[in-house]
Amino acid sequence: MSNISVNYAKLMEEIGGRASLVCVTKLHEVPEIEELLACGARILGENRVEEVERKFGDGELKKRYPGLEMHLIGHLQSRKAKKAVELCDCIDSVDSLELAEKVSRCATELGKTVRIMLEVNVSGEEQKYGLAPEDVPAVAKAAVKLPNLELYGLMCMAPFIEDEELIRGVFGGLRKLRDEITKDPALKCCAKLSMGMSHDYRLALLEGSDLLRIGSKLFA
Repeated sequence: MSNISVNYAKLMEEIGGRASLVCVTKLHEVPEIEELLACGARILGENRVEEVERKFGDGELKKRYPGLEMHLIGHLQSRKAKKAVELCDCIDSVDSLELAEKVSRCATELGKTVRIMLEVNVSGEEQKYGLAPEDVPAVAKAAVKLPNLELYGLMCMAPFIEDEELIRGVFGGLRKLRDEITKDPALKCCAKLSMGMSHDYRLALLEGSDLLRIGSKLFA
């Protein structure tokens, strides 16, 4: 077997059904991606709309692999929202109400429903995108009322550091925020957590992540 299939099998065994795997295909081409799909992977994540269009825009992979979901996990510029809505099933990086409204309008125009997550800047790092935690409840309450959108959770990135306690603190912070906002019956839908990447997914699992965004560990 190739390294990709071996890596996928090991990772899935380690996860043990505790979370879903978003296979991050950034920097990798269709032949490698097809190896993952042949192993059973069905959730793919890309950072840029242009890469989604280049690799998946012809729809061939979706035809050959039923159930394939395309997630946009990188920052989305408002001017690219329509193309993102056209190509993606889920946009997991919505970081403002204005962007949610734009995605909603585009989805309505295209006659489809798009699932979204709100990206939260739990760590407060200036270089990171995302809503401030204190702004999430109001944005979530507004987003769930928008047509052709399905708000299904929250996403964050931890700092790229070695301090495991601080990393767990970020993930735990998102979990607590989710727990708090879902006390509102209108926000019960916002239950899923997308947190953890190749370098910190084990810590994310400990804090209750539902989706792990992993790329380099699969393609190593």
